[in-house]
Amino acid sequence: MDGTARKAAHDELLATDIEAYLHAHEHKSLLRFITCGSVDDGKSTLIGRLLYESKLVFEDHLAALEADSKKVGTQGGELDFALLVDGLAAEREQGITIDVAYRFFSTELRKFVVADTPGHEQYTRNMVTGASTADLAVILIDARKGVLTQTRRHSFLVSLLGIRRIVVAINKLDIVGYSQKVFDRIEADYRAFAAQIGLDDITCIPLSALRGDNIVELSPNTPWYTGPTLIHHLETVPLEDLAASKPFRMPVQIVNRPDLDFRGFSGRIVGGTVHPGMAVRVLPSGRTSTVARIVTFDGDLPEAVAGQSVTLTLADEIDISRGDVLAAAGDPPTVADQFEAHIIWMGEHEMLPGRPYLMKIGTRTVGLSVAQPKYRVDVNTLEHLAAKTLHLNEIGVCNINLDRPIAFDPYADNREMGGFIIIDRMTNSTVGAGLLHFALRRADNVHWQAIEVSKDAHSAMKGQRPAVVWFTGLSGAGKSAIANIVERKLHQQGRHTYLLDGDNVRHGLNKDLGFTDADRVENIRRVAEVAKLMVDAGLIVLVSFISPFRAERRLAREMMGEDEFIEVYVDTPLEVAEQRDVKGLYRKARSGQLKNFTGIDSPYEPPEHPEVHLDTTTWSAEQAADQIIEVLREYSRIP
Repeated sequence: MDGTARKAAHDELLATDIEAYLHAHEHKSLLRFITCGSVDDGKSTLIGRLLYESKLVFEDHLAALEADSKKVGTQGGELDFALLVDGLAAEREQGITIDVAYRFFSTELRKFVVADTPGHEQYTRNMVTGASTADLAVILIDARKGVLTQTRRHSFLVSLLGIRRIVVAINKLDIVGYSQKVFDRIEADYRAFAAQIGLDDITCIPLSALRGDNIVELSPNTPWYTGPTLIHHLETVPLEDLAASKPFRMPVQIVNRPDLDFRGFSGRIVGGTVHPGMAVRVLPSGRTSTVARIVTFDGDLPEAVAGQSVTLTLADEIDISRGDVLAAAGDPPTVADQFEAHIIWMGEHEMLPGRPYLMKIGTRTVGLSVAQPKYRVDVNTLEHLAAKTLHLNEIGVCNINLDRPIAFDPYADNREMGGFIIIDRMTNSTVGAGLLHFALRRADNVHWQAIEVSKDAHSAMKGQRPAVVWFTGLSGAGKSAIANIVERKLHQQGRHTYLLDGDNVRHGLNKDLGFTDADRVENIRRVAEVAKLMVDAGLIVLVSFISPFRAERRLAREMMGEDEFIEVYVDTPLEVAEQRDVKGLYRKARSGQLKNFTGIDSPYEPPEHPEVHLDTTTWSAEQAADQIIEVLREYSRIP
């Protein structure tokens, strides 16, 4: 049915049976798709044209569009449809899309949500955001330029994010005289590349978004093209409900307890179907029960499917919390705490392997650390490159470790159960996104060995309670000198101690590490692990490290028990530390001979709430040491 016939049928139903029309509109299927491509390929113009053709531009908007087209448009006074989408002033000034713009439109057959994503490489994270919920991708190619680096980049990203249906819109064909030869060459080039990344469901359409060719009606300017128009393809492309065909999954969002007589578990079903009497398993605990009721605001349901938000009640009283997953008892997801995953880094600052982050997957938030990447993907060439970290917009494959097990399905099987975001623990900002591949088998082979002689037994034998006294401050602040005096005084009292000094540890355990931010994080992670072992042995451990980042000092604190971590901020102004400079390090840093030196070209984040704050401009090292001894007594670490 062509556009004219569809409009006639639409108008007739609207005129004769308004209730039938409203019912049909309410029950239209919904297609979410994304537009992407290189800069200035015409993405915003195409979406503007779709909005215009679907009659979703009101008269006042159309008048504003006409005025804006004359004022800031790029089409010589003609309607510039891109202005319907490029809402940011910066976009209008530069003629580019910066943010992800979501737009809704509908036709007689289907409703649509389209994400217009940026073409610039530096906004890859925005493009990933738009693609994460899409069912189809429209990749625009400028007929004058052909397949470009950004075309390959965006095709790889949509493939990585699980989009399998691709429309290749070869746009601006009017500028090349509607040449079939140009169209055929670009189609062949794209299909050859797409085969390398596993894309095979591809529809190529010759377009002029500006002129409207092959948008709604087949254009007389391309008599050699016999395929569908863009609108017809979007209206008729099959929408397989893959989630509904998967095993039942529902992450619990709320434990619903309005009164003593009702206890239900609310959430959105992200896979499969559920019905009363069905056996379910709660993960990660593994407990089982059966579904008693499917409760909604409009009454109980006989069945619920993927995409619906419901409340389930169970036949048994079992412990279930937010973040747990209700799953089909006979086909549950895997539970693990170590994985391989694709990581898409979105933070302004580089990813720091070993740094503690947060991971949000479904309705659960857990602690996360990322190992050094196995490789970084050059999304322009698909090469696997060596990398120690990931920077903004880079993609890599990494092993990740969680602080507790989670239920998951691989992202390729279930987006909701395998996709996650990474959150910075200090700023609470989203710094990355990830796709789980599989659980690491080594997690199944490593078990905690029960040891009969406990930390308490070690401590009782030594007549003390163990602790970590963590000295932090700039180089030259006096950390090592004070720590050394503290250990001497404790030794004289018969206390059992050990001093971990930054320079000394770098001669052995950490001799393979440099002074980049990533290496500094790993340096502190290793030392914190060693300190934890020494605390388990009942020792008072003195740790003297610059340890410039709060996140890693917080990691060390969280490894220890209550009142076992005493942070000592050796506070010395930078100019005073430079005057001391007994090792000549500041002089080298100022002259450029020493890179990544804390306080000069690498940041230091002072403690916000240290247990001990020492001002070494007014305290001598001996006085400072005495103060720390007193604090150890206050914390009942020593008699």
